Amino acid sequence: MRKTMTGVAIAFAALMSLAPMAGAQTLNLEGIKLPTAEENAKMPVPAVADPPPHIGIAVDVPGAKELPDPKLIYKVVFDLAPAAKSPDEINPGLLTVGRFVNTLAKYGVPQDHRKFIVVFHRGSTPAILTNEEYKKRNKGVDNPNIKIMDQLHKAGVDFRVCGQSVTFNHIDRKTIQPIVEVDLWAGTTILNLTARGYVHLGGES
Repeated sequence: MRKTMTGVAIAFAALMSLAPMAGAQTLNLEGIKLPTAEENAKMPVPAVADPPPHIGIAVDVPGAKELPDPKLIYKVVFDLAPAAKSPDEINPGLLTVGRFVNTLAKYGVPQDHRKFIVVFHRGSTPAILTNEEYKKRNKGVDNPNIKIMDQLHKAGVDFRVCGQSVTFNHIDRKTIQPIVEVDLWAGTTILNLTARGYVHLGGES
């Protein structure tokens, strides 16, 4: 029980610190040592390593009490409901997942101790489409989520999509990226995973 709660605390703290503050337009990075391009390039998900505010790894905090623990097994279900602001932008939830993967990897948490599952539903559903289908639905705009999803999958992240969202959006199974599995309903997926010990993060704000 103690190990589980420690994992919850670390995961929640990391999510909150890496998410942009409400209403913030830019980050004041003066005096903050950011990861270098070389450091980001060595991470499992280098697609996150765009210019700020998309910081691909949590910045170092001298004297921090809680750090990622390589001995813990991190079981997290990321609930991605909101859409990106525009069709040409990566879903911000995927950027958060990438920062989690990179930060845990930086502190020595091995891939087999990172049990991450992303559940798409509601507004985030279009991210799961193949590029061809995404372009058809978005006036020729390429799917910006494919690259980071491929890198996350190679880093051990699993993807699920709500079957109800697939049905009501009239999505043909053939137009879903092959790395994405279709479940009955996001609600049952999240309930089942939390019952199996996963921490639930994300969802509607």
